Amino acid sequence: MYPHLFTPFQVGPLTLKNRLTMAPLYLGYADLGGAVSPVLLEHYRLMAASGVAMVVVENAAVDFENGSGSPRTLRADTDAHLDGLKRLAAAIKEAGALACLQINHAGRFAHVPQPVAPSAVDTFGRLARALTVDEMKRIVERFAAAAGRVEKAGFDMVELHGGTGYLLAEFLSPRTNRRDDAYGGSLENRRRFPLEVLAAVKETVNRIPVGYRFLVDEWLDDGLKPEEATRFARDLEAAGIAYISAMGGTYESFGRPEIIERSRRPGYMLALSAAVKAQVEVPVIAAGRLSTGKVCEKAIAEQKTDLIGLGRVLWADPDWPRKVADGREDEIIHCNPDCGDACMQMVMKGRPALCVSWPPEKMKTWKTKFA
Repeated sequence: MYPHLFTPFQVGPLTLKNRLTMAPLYLGYADLGGAVSPVLLEHYRLMAASGVAMVVVENAAVDFENGSGSPRTLRADTDAHLDGLKRLAAAIKEAGALACLQINHAGRFAHVPQPVAPSAVDTFGRLARALTVDEMKRIVERFAAAAGRVEKAGFDMVELHGGTGYLLAEFLSPRTNRRDDAYGGSLENRRRFPLEVLAAVKETVNRIPVGYRFLVDEWLDDGLKPEEATRFARDLEAAGIAYISAMGGTYESFGRPEIIERSRRPGYMLALSAAVKAQVEVPVIAAGRLSTGKVCEKAIAEQKTDLIGLGRVLWADPDWPRKVADGREDEIIHCNPDCGDACMQMVMKGRPALCVSWPPEKMKTWKTKFA
């Protein structure tokens, strides 16, 4: 029924058993302080056992004290968390998927009293402090050290988080990067810091490919646009990136009425992945309510993407891949666009997320895990 969706695909030296991946999705399942918890392990075992080829674990901090998005963000910034990451990688791989860990510095969106950014910009009433060049060099080193831990933990890949308006994307964006030194102004300068991070990470890891979560469009009038973003995509390809995972929007645009309305439509980010794929040869991952087999198959057939990234789609129904493969799509439990973004509201309040589309018995079971 779907000749493209369930065929193997090559990413660097690794063979994915099909075109389905789990996109990084923060749910607040780590312990307070960022340790791998039993609930987090159970969640990722379930996601890996779904039948997807690769699971990308969300948002592990390279600097928890200064660059973590929340108190429940995973940590890859010290060796004290290496054993937990080893258990997480093993759980995913034992359940049948390749394991990838995304690493991040939250920049101006960090859950700290004084966040840092390329420039002193207002963020929801908080003024971020502009980084010094010496501080930037230390952050590059932290990314490299965190990537080394990802490799030691047994993950098959590491992903740099250059999406959602976090630090790497902040340097690229003309909205948030107003520096007048070698790291600001032209696109050639604004791209410098993320490319330095990538170079340091690639120099550190010996075995595993490096991917990139990629902001194509901020969906803000003065923000990053696809014309500049796709030029940067070519830079990443030239620098040896293994894949590009395309997405759109930041915390400042997600709540805009027109973006909320757009996000209700299946495949609403496909134009972004298509814009990137037209410019690069490396594999591209698409995301954005890819909720049916037909939408996913068509996206690949029309060369708008190489791989499918399932986030809330897979979380709402971990049997989605099997139901699609077996022709049982009428049985899928779908992420409900009319729920008012309940899961995001939960995590924004510091609570672990639950899916309001889950059947009552599953909802009851998972509620008890957080009691």
